Amino acid sequence: MKKLVNDPAAVVPEMLQGFALTNPDITLLDHGVVVRADHDVLRRRGQVALVSGGGAGHEPAHAGYVGAGMLTAAVAGDVFTSPSADAVLTAIRAVGGPGGVLLIVKNYTGDRLNFGLAAEIARTEGLEVEMIVVADDAALAADGDNAGRRGLAGTVLVHKIAGAAAEAGLPLAAVKAEAIKAAESIATMGVALSACTVPAAGKPGLELAANEIEWGLGIHGEPGVERGELRPADEVIDTLLTRLVVDRGITAGDRVVLLVNNLGGTPTMELGVIARRAVTYLAEHGIELERAWTGSFLTALEMAGCSLSLARVDDEVLSRLDAPTRTTAWPAAHVGRVVRELPTPPGDHEIVAVSTVPVDDNSLLWRTVEAICARLLDAEQELTDLDQQVGDGDLGLSLARGARAVLTDKPQYDGTDDASVLRGIAGTVRRAVGGTSGPLYAALVLRISAKRSDGEPWPIAFAAGVDAIAELGGAKLGDRTMLDALIPAAAALRSGQLADAVTAARAGTEQTAGIVAVRGRSSYLGDRVLGVVDPGAQAVVLQLEAIRTALEAVYPVRS
Repeated sequence: MKKLVNDPAAVVPEMLQGFALTNPDITLLDHGVVVRADHDVLRRRGQVALVSGGGAGHEPAHAGYVGAGMLTAAVAGDVFTSPSADAVLTAIRAVGGPGGVLLIVKNYTGDRLNFGLAAEIARTEGLEVEMIVVADDAALAADGDNAGRRGLAGTVLVHKIAGAAAEAGLPLAAVKAEAIKAAESIATMGVALSACTVPAAGKPGLELAANEIEWGLGIHGEPGVERGELRPADEVIDTLLTRLVVDRGITAGDRVVLLVNNLGGTPTMELGVIARRAVTYLAEHGIELERAWTGSFLTALEMAGCSLSLARVDDEVLSRLDAPTRTTAWPAAHVGRVVRELPTPPGDHEIVAVSTVPVDDNSLLWRTVEAICARLLDAEQELTDLDQQVGDGDLGLSLARGARAVLTDKPQYDGTDDASVLRGIAGTVRRAVGGTSGPLYAALVLRISAKRSDGEPWPIAFAAGVDAIAELGGAKLGDRTMLDALIPAAAALRSGQLADAVTAARAGTEQTAGIVAVRGRSSYLGDRVLGVVDPGAQAVVLQLEAIRTALEAVYPVRS
């Protein structure tokens, strides 16, 4: 287990202390209770207090929703463990006043018992306390042979709606009614790609193979209702949303809101992919998506995966969701309907214009280009693996993407002469490859094209292209870059044959294994790169070998 903690037994209080120290709008009490800093003011003016909570490990829930427009207090138990009745009672006593207290509880046995008992005790002390239970888990049948549907990320929407109602000054009964209405409208279902590890346990709560996912799980790292094979994101999202739509009886024309929730370990990039398909799915089914939020709302530690929550809404509910909120976890307001369809972007006018002179498939240049592209596509994983050892691991992917783009853009190239074709290839590489390699390779090809237009022979043109890379990138021989292969190759080509250039490039590449990088991302690794050749230089060798192979097919003697 690798976690940035001190004593696993102290992780929850230390987490809450850090949260309170960096948030002036909240106050930390005993027993894991977080309250609004202005709770005394709210109590004196008779505002309904909202209290929620549960086990820790779901951050930013629940302390992250303490603030104006949402919760008045939150109670945190140990990781994935319900807080005690005494802890809940501490929160009720701290914020309870003439307006009364509403407890918003997720449907887990421990939470229901402890919050329920605390409510009973508080009532004997003269406090008016009501409680609602959120059970938005659509993976379980409502009347199934189990402990009932669990409370999941949809609970956060209940916090928001009820919090806005309380902030508007509604009495306890009215706030409770809106909270119940909200809870009954929400359906949530999740899917996990990995397990999570409770700090005190030291090992994952379940085991998933590399190609497995867990459907319909809760928020405590427990197994779900079904295990299946990993599928493309769009298929996963379609499955989740179909379940939610059927569960709530949502049909075309219904107005809904969507919550895309990170279970803890899902990159923001993947959340964007998920949100894209979710919005598209709803549009395809004629469902009116009024609002959507994407982020980490109620997590399960570092579990990779997501949950989707869907709720039917009307104008009143939307006004609650759009109401101002001051918390650390609820996203900044973006009132307005969700864009259901993105506008068509303008075309890329920088690609070379389609020429009336097509590229000759049988020309030596194009056969050589095809050989280079084929070699880069074959070597994608090889270069990726190599680059992961000393860089960011994107070289193989970038060069393969460029190779595909060159082959695709061929119909747009001007086939009048070799220089024209090369200019077109330079434009494709500049646009498609990106990163460091894109501009460097584009400069190489563009300079070669210019020299060929001037009538210079290939060895001179190639050497000029290598100079262009050095000028643009600022590197030199011995800096552990692609130039350690290119410069020796250019020198050998001017005085010998292509085979000599390949040999020189390979020798220069092998020498990079003993050089500490001073350029590129490898330069941050110091002597950890020693023993591994530079990936950019290795890519040069592969391309030169491809050129030699292509030429040997035509000129076996000259090669």
